[in-house]
Amino acid sequence: VLGERPPLPRAVLVGASRMKVPLSWLRDHVDVALPVPELVERLTLAGLEVGGVQLVGVEAPPGLVVREESPRPVWHRDKILIAEVLEVRKHPDADRLSLVTVNYGKEPHQLVTGATNIKVGDRGQKVIVALSGSVLIDGHADTAVLKQLKPTKIRGVPSDAMVCSAKELGLADDHEGIIILEDDAPVGMPLVDFMGDVVLEIDILPNMARCLSIIGIAREVAALTGKELRQAQPRAFPASAGAPVVGVAIADATLCSRYSGTLIREVRPGPSPGWMQRRLQLAGMRPISNVVDITNYVMLEWGQPLHAFDMDKLMARAGGKQPTIAVRPARPGEKLTTLDGNQRELTPDHLLIADAAGPIALAGVMGGAETEVSAATRNVLLEAASFNPISIRRTARAFDLPSEASYRFSRGVHPELVSSAALRAAELLCQHAGGKVAGSVDAYPAPLPAQVVSLPLAEVERSLGIDIDADEASRILRALEFRVEQAEPGTLRVTTPPHRVDIQDGPADLIEELARIHGYDRLPATLLRDQLPRQRTNRPLVLEERVRDILAGCGLQEVMTYTLTTPEREQPLLPGPREYVQLANPVSTERSALRQTVLGSVLEIAALNLRHRDRVCLFEVGLVYLPVQGERLPNEQRRLGVVLAGPRGQEFWESPEKPPAMDFFDLKGVLATLFAELHLDGISYKPARAAWLHPGRSAEILTGTVSLGCFGQLHPALNDRYELGRRTVLVAELDVEALLAAVPERYVVEPVPEFPPVRQDIALVVDESLPAAQVEEQIKAGGGELLRGVRLFDVYRGPNLPAGKKSLAFALTYQSLERTLTDKDVAKVHQKIVGRLEKLLGARLRA
Repeated sequence: VLGERPPLPRAVLVGASRMKVPLSWLRDHVDVALPVPELVERLTLAGLEVGGVQLVGVEAPPGLVVREESPRPVWHRDKILIAEVLEVRKHPDADRLSLVTVNYGKEPHQLVTGATNIKVGDRGQKVIVALSGSVLIDGHADTAVLKQLKPTKIRGVPSDAMVCSAKELGLADDHEGIIILEDDAPVGMPLVDFMGDVVLEIDILPNMARCLSIIGIAREVAALTGKELRQAQPRAFPASAGAPVVGVAIADATLCSRYSGTLIREVRPGPSPGWMQRRLQLAGMRPISNVVDITNYVMLEWGQPLHAFDMDKLMARAGGKQPTIAVRPARPGEKLTTLDGNQRELTPDHLLIADAAGPIALAGVMGGAETEVSAATRNVLLEAASFNPISIRRTARAFDLPSEASYRFSRGVHPELVSSAALRAAELLCQHAGGKVAGSVDAYPAPLPAQVVSLPLAEVERSLGIDIDADEASRILRALEFRVEQAEPGTLRVTTPPHRVDIQDGPADLIEELARIHGYDRLPATLLRDQLPRQRTNRPLVLEERVRDILAGCGLQEVMTYTLTTPEREQPLLPGPREYVQLANPVSTERSALRQTVLGSVLEIAALNLRHRDRVCLFEVGLVYLPVQGERLPNEQRRLGVVLAGPRGQEFWESPEKPPAMDFFDLKGVLATLFAELHLDGISYKPARAAWLHPGRSAEILTGTVSLGCFGQLHPALNDRYELGRRTVLVAELDVEALLAAVPERYVVEPVPEFPPVRQDIALVVDESLPAAQVEEQIKAGGGELLRGVRLFDVYRGPNLPAGKKSLAFALTYQSLERTLTDKDVAKVHQKIVGRLEKLLGARLRA
């Protein structure tokens, strides 16, 4: 059966974070004149891949293909409008329904609603009205189904319009209450003009962490389109508001280079403004309260995470005195209950925000429950800081607490952003939470100096293959907010802006910026001007691919699995104590160590597939890592893992019986095909003693005295461990390096024989403990050049044989390349073989 390896899945951006960017928010900071499809293409070519586009109430722009997981309604301009509630009366014939009179710019209009968040006597609320003919999501359906609104009678009262919930407009799943807009929403305005939007879903790679903000994306758009970036600085507060409000002690400036605290008094927690809630929702965040929403809003806008503490709770912990905030590693035995209600056991690897009473937050990851902001909060301490990326990444992974804040900190946040973000958040808290700035503190023990990089324009041309003159290079870099000066003819002196922490010493990073903004698609494709250098054949790589092709040709499918595992997951296959290479910062607790066998990974994939089908034939060529005593680094080896399970073939109309299950010899046949295709000589087998194999249905593979690995039936005790049921599972694990080392550099092709073969059978009675392979080896040794083949075709145990004996029957093929063999020629060799077997193995011919 011929098979073909399936293609690899579509490439994914490893480590990318998807950021949702509403165009309405982006337009606050840059004029976006490009059509959406062109903007998507320009951003993608500049390294900001737009992985999706979400339409909110608007029609798809021409040329843009949008793949929606569920249907979304289009808010037609003359059908879905903003209206004001004039009167709410009780329905005459239904307790749960109300009659609502609204004004949407024309004459008053009455409709029926069952909304629970407006009641009799209400008036003045701004709501969203859909008129007859509107197409909305059916609010009563379990799934998103579009439905056209038609005039009807509801319990005897005509109604040809409706007030809309978030679900009906395709904004959320909430259908219990209608949307209540802010008081200044303009009556009669089409909803699409007020709330319609296009949201770009941009995959931000780790090296583009500066774009994890609306302003960061706007800066890129401004540079790509030649528009001006609008980045209004938040207003400064009076000097009297700068009085220190807390003490700050930073234990290690390499872990926290800057820490700012701003005290805002007399805040009134409550809902944030409607426009802010909508922007947060479009950006993928859930509105909570004005204080929390403002910290999230500023993080999304500026890229600087913030955290709000309840100042009164800090004061209470300090005994009514001015608290001192310490940024330090945790002490052994310390614990912290985080905002999610879980108590965390801390180690010195975790960076903390603490006061004199103990920990109050996991720095850059999550706040503590004892100092959280609540509805009763009146005074807020606003934290803005710059933490060490490695420390934050380690803490977030240790507790499995990924968040928008920890993701940004773990990619690097420039300390110069701290002051701007703190001022912006304070400004919004004063505007929308009634707060007053009462003081601030800013500890900045380790200012990050700007990088000054020399950029030779000749190096730009050498790297990109095009001539970008000084004026164009300066324009591009200044658009990205670099400071550019002419150092000398042909060289620019470039100073990095405060938001860039990724520029290293040397021109390469700056050349990349020039290429991105100039356009990778505009770089010429240039062929080498010289002859291609001679290529050396990588024999191990070629042979490894050959192994893959052979196994695929046998009908097996290749899998690729993680090299990371845990010792506990491998313990069934590798019992006993073992030293593993452990990761210092594991991605998860399930991927904390380097594996020592590929078979466990393939068995897990087989179990997953066998839940949905009854047959699997899988293999993997992958790396294992074996610690070497006294050595710092492990020994990296390539292993081949094979798993077969299920019926031998598919059911066929001509054969009514169900195909039998694959067994030991099916797997042996696959491996024998592999060895034959690789032209391996001297392959032999002996009983295997691997703990993961069935003791009576397994074998070790040898070439000479070198072991290639083991194969056979998986030990039945491991079937339950891997959730494989009661089926027979065949497995093999081979050392790829040893296998490829046995492949000959050259092999001889024999001519097709001209003379006929002669077959003679021989049945031998031997000891039960004698392996058939040993008998076959002696037959070959005695047969010489005339013996062309030996095949075991029968094994007999039973009556007519002495106790402790068995009968082995072999088919022997004799053939000469020079002449036709006579009976005498064959008899002579045959007798020699029999004599050798009797003498060396104590065998006798079976009568």
